[in-house]
Amino acid sequence: MKTTYRSPRHHARASSMLALALTVAGCGSMLPKSQSQSPTFQTFDEARQAIESLVPRQSNLHALSEMGLTPAKQPNTLILTHADVVRRMVNGSVMGKEDLDPGIVTCINARDACRGWELNVARISKARTGSFLADFVNFKRRTETTGWRFNALILLVDDIVVYRGWGGQPVINEVEVNTNPLGPLQDMGPSVITSGH
Repeated sequence: MKTTYRSPRHHARASSMLALALTVAGCGSMLPKSQSQSPTFQTFDEARQAIESLVPRQSNLHALSEMGLTPAKQPNTLILTHADVVRRMVNGSVMGKEDLDPGIVTCINARDACRGWELNVARISKARTGSFLADFVNFKRRTETTGWRFNALILLVDDIVVYRGWGGQPVINEVEVNTNPLGPLQDMGPSVITSGH
């Protein structure tokens, strides 16, 4: 029976290769992930129902505060002045006041008593998926974006809601794939050429 002698260095190299293979195989979870969350709403429908529950000429500032719809409680809310409302609803538009919602007209006619809130709410998750090794050395990066985006406009006159409307993207499911045939050398081309001269 023939016995083959293997040096300690050979065994160390084999162990290192096995450890690397196992690490790469299980490194999908090590790819970058990011998430933005809404502090108020968990779903698109929840946000929609909150806005639709507002009754023009009845719902007031107190009701908005209890629902978390005020700028103080809802981050990324844009506060609109009377001039902002006019600019958005009338300026440059072929529509006249008679074509606008009665609540919008009430707000415009109220002048300084008119103000608006534009809410922008979202729950977005971004995750790099696929091969850890291909991603790590920049050969191929695959990014999945999922979630939803919601926006709403609330107009008030003397702290009473006179108009509310909403829109957005109920379902976001996007996949972006970036492929670099040269991997980590992809961005070195111009600098290498320049330094060669």
